[in-house]
Amino acid sequence: MNLDEYLASDATALAALVADKQVTAAELLALARRRADQVNPHINAIVRTLDEVADARAVETLDGPMAGVPFLVKDLAQEYAGFPTSSGSHALADDVADEHALVTQRFLDAGLVIFGKTNTPEFGAKGITEDDLLGRARNPWNVAHTPGGSSGGSGAAVAAGIVPAAGANDGGGSVRIPAACNGLVGLKLSRGFTPYGPQGSESMFGMVTQGVVSRTVRDSAALLDAIVGAPTRYAAYVAQAAAPFLPELTRPPERLRIGYTASSAINPSPDPEAIAAMEGAVELLTALGHEVEAVQPPHDDDALARDFLTIWFAQLHGQISAIKKRLGSPDSAFAADSLAVAEIGRAAGVGALFAALDNINLHIRALDDFHQRYDLLLTPTLAKPPLEVGSVDTPAMLQRASRVIAKVHAGKLLNATGILDQLITDNLGWVPYTQLANLTGRPAISVPLHWTTTGLPLGVQLVGPLASDGLLLRLAAQLEEAQPWFHRYADLDPALTAGR
Repeated sequence: MNLDEYLASDATALAALVADKQVTAAELLALARRRADQVNPHINAIVRTLDEVADARAVETLDGPMAGVPFLVKDLAQEYAGFPTSSGSHALADDVADEHALVTQRFLDAGLVIFGKTNTPEFGAKGITEDDLLGRARNPWNVAHTPGGSSGGSGAAVAAGIVPAAGANDGGGSVRIPAACNGLVGLKLSRGFTPYGPQGSESMFGMVTQGVVSRTVRDSAALLDAIVGAPTRYAAYVAQAAAPFLPELTRPPERLRIGYTASSAINPSPDPEAIAAMEGAVELLTALGHEVEAVQPPHDDDALARDFLTIWFAQLHGQISAIKKRLGSPDSAFAADSLAVAEIGRAAGVGALFAALDNINLHIRALDDFHQRYDLLLTPTLAKPPLEVGSVDTPAMLQRASRVIAKVHAGKLLNATGILDQLITDNLGWVPYTQLANLTGRPAISVPLHWTTTGLPLGVQLVGPLASDGLLLRLAAQLEEAQPWFHRYADLDPALTAGR
């Protein structure tokens, strides 16, 4: 197999070739590394290599539905035993995992050959992947732009053809945002379908789910089948999907009633490209026989954003406090932005956290009322095309001020300045549609149906009721068949792939 053939194959096809002994796992690993050598210096997607363990694994007799396929895991909550999981933080740069995360073990049980870890912002706290420790990840479709976050390294690696799929997780859009930015498929699963641990229990009070980004729906379905379900070691209940996802893809969805909207109180003026992405999806869905109509948003997204950030900031305060206690890490080991929002979370207090947690029920009821009338909700995944790298950097003066404020515990002063409003605008203004699924625990998928006039991807999102994950994948497969996207991958500069 040459590199062109590797790039033209998804994970399912590669696994079939290995099973038929037409190619070996070691040969596929060599091709993945060759592609990484070509493109990774330009996109900074892979931040740690696992060379020795990958080489040893590639010559083993591997079992599982993805046996022999090269794979990458995210450097956040996908621990690989014997290696640090930095979570993008200097504080954890040398924090070696003593055992695999449950999700990593399931990737290995599927037969995947994990040979590296991908870039992420500190603690996955941003919709971009720009980090003090790991550096800036870049979008292979245009390296001046972000691949999104927080699974931006995985998204960039898949879009650039290093691997056909990679590990990701999603606490506020971190699977769907990079999927949308990189022209990929990304499903955020229903709450409880995938395990966390054994390093810790449910993250963000159950709002975070494990997953993947991939170039084909069938790869996402197969890989999600491999990780869904109750583990033997877990601190909370994990559900089992009603049926495996992959076999169901051959069964087209029934005629669906879909409501669509791009309205957002957070961003009242979505970019015309976001509107075009949604309208193109509406036309395609209508042509496929579905009933699609414009609706008002089923929820108050401004109130939801406040609840989401209140919970997020409290979680980050707890996380940083725990790391300081366990490792003795000083403030200087954390990014200024992380310290600032953690201090806001501390100053807001337990009352604000529990009020936000209690409000989740209101958002669930609002979305459930919508799903009594409509099977799915359609939105753009992003309110604007992928941002330029560095465009949302915190000015150095504000970073210094943030460190002082965190040190003297002046979070109440920060809250009084109305900073939460600014944080909502700055951090969620371009991604106002994704947090709904996390807060309510519902599944949501981003599919790559639109490219902008400047050649950047911009996905569309479909949100379903609880446990409709299989339906979302079946619909995505129908869309993929009607408007294929697999043939598109980001080649960066043709000079990079000369002689392949």
